[in-house]
Amino acid sequence: MSYNGSDSVRQRGLAKMAEVYGTEFKDYPGAHFAVTADHLFADIWSRPGLTVRDRRLLLLGALTAQGAIDTAGIQIGAALRNGELTEEQLHDIALFLCHYVGWPNGTKLDLLVGTIVGQQKKAAKAAQSETGEQSETSARSESSEQ
Repeated sequence: MSYNGSDSVRQRGLAKMAEVYGTEFKDYPGAHFAVTADHLFADIWSRPGLTVRDRRLLLLGALTAQGAIDTAGIQIGAALRNGELTEEQLHDIALFLCHYVGWPNGTKLDLLVGTIVGQQKKAAKAAQSETGEQSETSARSESSEQ
């Protein structure tokens, strides 16, 4: 049960978290997760005034300004997975932020964009290789059965 007594609020929160991060979330016990799912995602991220992309842009700026670059990495990965921002747009955001939140934090964000893009490309290539290997194995198996 959620902190405010409504399982439907928790479900809305979990659904919004899945939308925002591009991956499913399980329900977890505890007050911290309850406030995160029930308030932050079911209420704040679900308000109609801004898109998920708008909120992500604001969050990237706020996290970079605070020097919370590791947490910004979560947003970068999700923005790429969800197709909200391209690699080029993320690099441009980092350059823009250099001028408003300081060169060190903006540069750290830019480097992190490169790292995360590289990780996602490597993972996609590995998944593609795995799929190709499975297809080859399946094709060999079918031809040996004939």
